[in-house]
This record gives sequence, C-alpha cells and structure tokens, in this order.
Amino acid sequence: MIDVITILLVVAGFFFFTATSIGILRLPDFYCRMHAAGKGDTLSTLLILLGLALHNVTHLSSDAILVSLKIMFIAVFIFMASPTATHAIIDAGFETGAVPWTKEQTDKEEKEGDKDDLAV
Repeated sequence: MIDVITILLVVAGFFFFTATSIGILRLPDFYCRMHAAGKGDTLSTLLILLGLALHNVTHLSSDAILVSLKIMFIAVFIFMASPTATHAIIDAGFETGAVPWTKEQTDKEEKEGDKDDLAV
C-alpha cells in the first residue's frame, strides 16, 4: 500500500514539474513565467521528496527513519527558500523595468501583423 502511495506522489510531482516546464515555455511574460516556476517547482519538489521519504521509511530501521527525516528537512527548506528566491527575482525584474503583459499589447501586435501580411 505504501508503494502505491509513493508511486502516486512521485508521479504527481513529475506531472507538476512537467506542467511547470510547459508554463515557463508558453506563458507570455517574465512575471507569468516566474509565477509558474515558483509555484510549480515548489509543489513538484515537495511531492517527489515526500514520496521518496515515504518509500525510505518502509524498512523501519533507525537509519531509514533518520534519512527520511533528513529528506523532510530538505523539503521544508525548499518550501521556504523557493518562494523567497522567486520573489527576489521578480523584484529584481520589476526594478530593472520588466513590463507586465497586457491584453492590449497582444491586440496591437496582432493588428500590426495583419497589416504586414496585407502589404506583402
């Protein structure tokens, strides 16, 4: 039963990691991409590490419990550090003048693209 839960946690973690990667590639601007990276990376890492810690505890020895506890400490550190780092990167982008995406920008680009297509 623990093996099934472990597999589900690790597969869910890889799913969110894949969704994060797609979000980084497909989202329109810096801020949206950083949002995807910050949220998805933290969640996927936590799920994968939780699955690994749970898998390691199945042996029920003091060494296995100690290793699982260390894995959970790593997960807590990532849970605190990743959003903090994402916030710092977004703040640096804001300070350097990264412009947020707006719907009007996309509409203007599409209209300019239509005019270029008609001119050719």
